[in-house]
Amino acid sequence: MKLMLFAPELLLLLGSLLLFAFTLRGDDKGARAIAIVLGLASVLLTLATVHERGHLFYKAYQIDLFSQLFKVLIAIATTCVLLFGRELKDIAPRMRPEYYLFLILSSLGLMMLVSSVELITLFVALELSSFSLYLMVPMRDDRRGLRTQMEAGIKYIMFAVMATGVMLFGMSYLFGLTGSTYLADIAPRLGHLLKEPAAVIGIAMVLAGFLFKLAVFPFHFWVPDVYQGAANETTSFIASVPKLGAVALLIRITMLAAPGNQAIVGMLVIFAVCSMFYGNLSALAQKDLKRMLGFSGIAHAGFVLLGLLTFQQQGYATSIFYIAGYVLMNMACFLVLCKVSKTGENVEINDLAGLYKRSPLMAFTLAVGMMALAGIPPFVGFMGKFMLMAGALQAKHLTLVILAALNTAIAIYYYLSVLKVAYCDTPASDEALEVDFTTALVSLALIAGIITLGVIPSQLLDLANRAVASLL
Repeated sequence: MKLMLFAPELLLLLGSLLLFAFTLRGDDKGARAIAIVLGLASVLLTLATVHERGHLFYKAYQIDLFSQLFKVLIAIATTCVLLFGRELKDIAPRMRPEYYLFLILSSLGLMMLVSSVELITLFVALELSSFSLYLMVPMRDDRRGLRTQMEAGIKYIMFAVMATGVMLFGMSYLFGLTGSTYLADIAPRLGHLLKEPAAVIGIAMVLAGFLFKLAVFPFHFWVPDVYQGAANETTSFIASVPKLGAVALLIRITMLAAPGNQAIVGMLVIFAVCSMFYGNLSALAQKDLKRMLGFSGIAHAGFVLLGLLTFQQQGYATSIFYIAGYVLMNMACFLVLCKVSKTGENVEINDLAGLYKRSPLMAFTLAVGMMALAGIPPFVGFMGKFMLMAGALQAKHLTLVILAALNTAIAIYYYLSVLKVAYCDTPASDEALEVDFTTALVSLALIAGIITLGVIPSQLLDLANRAVASLL
């Protein structure tokens, strides 16, 4: 049935209309219940439709294993944020219905984005997901009078507007060179033009829009201030879910330059190295946990590029595996951050002192998340980094692999420094940290996912390989 092809998106669209009715009533508890139900239902529906195949909207919208795999990951990540961040400590009650509405709309935009195979459709989906985030960032309560959320929102939208403008200019190049806005038509026609500077510039400019979403150097400037200025739950979402959509589209766009235009490869190599070094070295000096995770995200974006610049099926699949693992690792850290924060305030690393005494489960969750991000076995971060570097080495990027290994060593220091504070320092207060059943359940699920993907990566990796093969 054609309806099943669009079922997850239709569910979120109808749910958004229902949430809009709750915004008129100002019912934050009802809106929260509806949002959580939508999240859980979207997980079940995306899993049920994972094997659907077809086209919609005059073939501008493609449903295949590649798009459906990313929709499952987006639905799971969104639901995790809704479950562990349901208290919304730093969002005023009167604003919460609108907050849930925009969060669901952003997820809807991301799901549409991964199925878009036509430039105009792609742009509309990207803007739907992005504009919701622009509104969510400044929604943080201003009880402290610092207005940091306003500054963060302005910076986010200004940088995003510039990145979008560059991307649109690149799309105009691709359309001018090929006479089509469909990726299926652009790819073969562009293959004969890859030696032309205009083709290379067009692809590079389109990539810029999604490199911004992934927070790759030099499109990263918004990250630390937005992470720090937005509410903890908002940052949890921004730091994880949109990156899934960014990787999906980066794979589609880089395929236009296959079998590996040297100019594009060189550009991605430079971006990867700069992202890793800038992110890791900047993270070393951070005291605010969200800023540290922001710079860490820039470094991990560099690792994701290791798979893309191979221009091979295995490399693309490994990037999918890595970004899925990164979302789990990041979610685990942000879950602890949201729980430790008493009233929604930012958490400094020193605030985690003695966490193992206050809440053993939260301390263990943080330990698993941090060690996984550091690339320590047997967690998914180690397996992902190993496979990415092995693939880059096979593609004869020896220098890049050496630099990536060096960055892994740098990252271990600041990740383990956080664990040192949590497990070795004396807490300022012995007050126990209460953890409700839902948060504990999400925490255990994240831990299980991080360990399972690290020990048994083959199932997700095989699925990612088949997803990429469906594009090729």
